[in-house]
Amino acid sequence: MKLLKLFLVLLTATLARADVVLDWNAVAVTHITAAGRPGPTGLLDYGVVHAAIHDAVQAYDKRFDTYASVIENATGSMDAAVAKAAHDVLTNRFPSQAAAIGTTYNNYLTSHGIAANDPGVAVGAEVAATMNELRADDGSFPATFPPNLGSNEIGMWRPTESFLPPPPASFSAFGFPWMADVTPFVVLDSQQFRANKPYTVKSGLYTKEYNETKALGSINSTERTPEQTQLAYFWAGNFLAQINDLVRSLADSELDNSGDIARLFALVYLTASDGLITTWAGKLEYPTWRPLTAIREGQNDGNKHTIGDPNWQPLINTPNYPDHSSGANGLMSGAMKMLSLFFGTDKMTFTISTTNPNANPKVHTYYRFRDPALEVVEARILQGIHFRTADRDGRKVGLNVARWVYQNALLPIGEQTDCGEEDSE
Repeated sequence: MKLLKLFLVLLTATLARADVVLDWNAVAVTHITAAGRPGPTGLLDYGVVHAAIHDAVQAYDKRFDTYASVIENATGSMDAAVAKAAHDVLTNRFPSQAAAIGTTYNNYLTSHGIAANDPGVAVGAEVAATMNELRADDGSFPATFPPNLGSNEIGMWRPTESFLPPPPASFSAFGFPWMADVTPFVVLDSQQFRANKPYTVKSGLYTKEYNETKALGSINSTERTPEQTQLAYFWAGNFLAQINDLVRSLADSELDNSGDIARLFALVYLTASDGLITTWAGKLEYPTWRPLTAIREGQNDGNKHTIGDPNWQPLINTPNYPDHSSGANGLMSGAMKMLSLFFGTDKMTFTISTTNPNANPKVHTYYRFRDPALEVVEARILQGIHFRTADRDGRKVGLNVARWVYQNALLPIGEQTDCGEEDSE
């Protein structure tokens, strides 16, 4: 009952007009959030759900390549097909929520005047069955996985202390290292766009970036401006919520049919998921230490130009996984690049809000898709949780994955997609 009430609140608050894709995105948000997936791993759930929704729509729309299912001569209600596909994928991924999902599904059919035996229901069931089978053994969310406690070797990641709520708890093991081995959705494998090997702790670039984060990312920084502090807090919220809210807003204001809306959601989440998998592959192969460890160990790193501070503390808690490369930057840059590719322009006026209570203002207005992504590069330094190269390398991962996904997935039937001229990104 609580989940159903939460869904109804979300639906009332976020829907500006009726569309089956937006409706079932709201349902997915409710249940993926309720599942409490660790860190950003709920992206995988969004990827599976929205790829299935896209395929259900394309059983009728027939304008774009499908992801996994090709269904000829679909009949009945497309809305029924989307609802059933989303329902079956969600219940497969969250069996403990099956009753609540089922109630939402039945109420949805009733409220839209759709019979329980509408032929579209069988279409959605077929789409979901294909998707569930395809992702059944993809390596995600294993029941058990050996804990990774890093290494005490100079320059290598090790568990870090937390100072402020919320979690991770102090000295938590490497968060979900299994992500590196998840089968990607579109890219060929997790190594295709993995970031290059990072610099060593004795390099001049390391020294420069060490001093930058030490000065600007400290909780007691005297060099970070009030505006920079607010930027850091703004981007210390829920990235998944920020991206989903933005995609919903753009779908509502810029698109007028379910086929385009379903494709937009699917492309963004396929990109974000593959970007996350790729960055985790890099974190597992080159698990470099975070600024918190590096700065506290500065006197012991063999670099005479780094001055250590055993009491140094970042502005926000350090996530429990390595520095190289930045998953947040892979996620945000990939999503923003996909939006610019989808709409055929980087120039668009839009807003993004934050869930962080310390941020003021809580809503930012942008005029280019790349601008939020560029802010995240800076924000992770100002938060004290990344060095600049880790941010830039994560950004490159996101950009490369987005271009690949756009050129190789859900293509307009009979047309070529063009990423346009390479830009300075």
